[in-house]
Amino acid sequence: YSLALARSAFGHRAAVTGRDRAELLSGLEQLATGITPGTVAAEEGRTAFLFTGQGAQRPGMGRELYGVFPVFAAAFDAVCAELDRHLEGSVREVVFDGDAEALDRTVFTQTGLFAVEVAL
Repeated sequence: YSLALARSAFGHRAAVTGRDRAELLSGLEQLATGITPGTVAAEEGRTAFLFTGQGAQRPGMGRELYGVFPVFAAAFDAVCAELDRHLEGSVREVVFDGDAEALDRTVFTQTGLFAVEVAL
């Protein structure tokens, strides 16, 4: 929302990525000296969706939204139903039950995040 409506519209924005603090600092230094570690072209009228990766998960994520917003709940249930056909377990149960150990298993981290993000 803020990027689209509250910030200046630039033709390009810089992005710095890294696996650790040292790589991020190096990318920022490069950017400060005019070397662009990564750019994202802004195009009018196009929408992009960013799906976060592992590390953004937390037990119970989306549970309150599920209880308050029927559209979120329906979308979450639909995604989980499709994913569960391919898994040995329930994405919804792992995400909502608060079992951090189960949620930290890659199969449920990725599918859980995907289900919540699509429902959003």
